[in-house]
Formats: sequence, C-alpha cells, structure tokens
Amino acid sequence: MVKAQRLEAKRGRGLRFTFEGETVTAFEGETLASALLAAGVAAFSLTRTGEPRLPFCNMGTCFDCAVRVDGRFLVRACLTDVREGMRVNRQEVK
Repeated sequence: MVKAQRLEAKRGRGLRFTFEGETVTAFEGETLASALLAAGVAAFSLTRTGEPRLPFCNMGTCFDCAVRVDGRFLVRACLTDVREGMRVNRQEVK
C-alpha cells in the first residue's frame, strides 16, 4: 500500500493540532483531511463493526471523512481548513 505524502510546494506557515491526543503538524491552507492523510492516519473513524473509514469523495458529499472537531460532531475533514490548536477525534459510530 502506498502511503500518502506531501508533494514539494510552497506552503503556508506551519500549524499544530491534535488527533486523538497526538500532535499533528500541518500547513496553513491545508484541509484537515489532507493533513491527517499526510500524517499517516489510518482511520478517521470506525464503522459499527470496527472497520476503518477514510475520505472517499474528498468533495464533501459522502461524510466518510467525518470527525469530531473541538467537540462538534460530523465535521467533514475534506471541507475544513486546519487551524492552530484544534482538537480532532474520531467520529464515534454507534
């Protein structure tokens, strides 16, 4: 399996946020989905049976990339810009 990685490009300033309590480094202007993929996150959430969920459409229609951001549920990571200090957790599916 090929791991996602950032391409060489001019970037905005560096930012840090947490995912499941772990610090993630990102760049201003990146979406939360791209930052999490580049950081090697293997599952944005889990299905009811424990299978990992990752971005599918990357344009905001499917909700497969939904995460919890600063306590808000069902935030689409592919449509959300990274902000310094945001707290991101897996979306809990029950």
